Amino acid sequence: MPTDRALCHGDEDMRDERTVAEDARQEANAETTRRADRDTSRIRWLRDQVTRLHKRLPLRRRFAGGLAHGIMSSVAAIAAYLPTQLLGLQEGFWAAITAVAVAQTEFGATRSTARDQFTGAAIGGLIGLAAYLSLGPSVPTYALGVVLAILACWLLNVASACRLAGITATIILLVPHLGPVERMAGSRVLEVGWGVSVAIVTVWLVTRVNRWLGVKL
Repeated sequence: MPTDRALCHGDEDMRDERTVAEDARQEANAETTRRADRDTSRIRWLRDQVTRLHKRLPLRRRFAGGLAHGIMSSVAAIAAYLPTQLLGLQEGFWAAITAVAVAQTEFGATRSTARDQFTGAAIGGLIGLAAYLSLGPSVPTYALGVVLAILACWLLNVASACRLAGITATIILLVPHLGPVERMAGSRVLEVGWGVSVAIVTVWLVTRVNRWLGVKL
């Protein structure tokens, strides 16, 4: 019948349109992935170039830059560590470790590192806690927790945070602790968040003072 043939053609046209749309979405996703890979490669190349330039600096410049970076990191670490007892944080040294890891001589690099540190701690804390509560503490649970924490970072397009996510999951699933695991996981995230905040404020203040004084490192 002509009507049946028309309906069949209509269905085929709709299927063709859906196929074309799906192909277009897949191609767009593939192009986004390729661009992200290119951007990551460029960032790594630029970072390597900056590292090479630093190595070629005269000894005096390297001494001045290293001393300034060391003093700034030390100030950030102490400022992050001292108030932890008043803030109710269990192990303040994690805040100090985070502050040292985040503090960079460039404010932009500090913000990027800070984002990675906090995101990784949050993802690793949540997945480590979920694995602990659902499967219990064991070596297989720990292995699965690390895999899931790193996988989650990649899926959320924050692959640069995967190392701290794996470390945080390791702390929750392997390190002995007193009290509920929920409290310990929350404390780790808060300690990292506090260390990140102190490091950002410290580097921002140092950057502003250096700019005002006309100091370049």
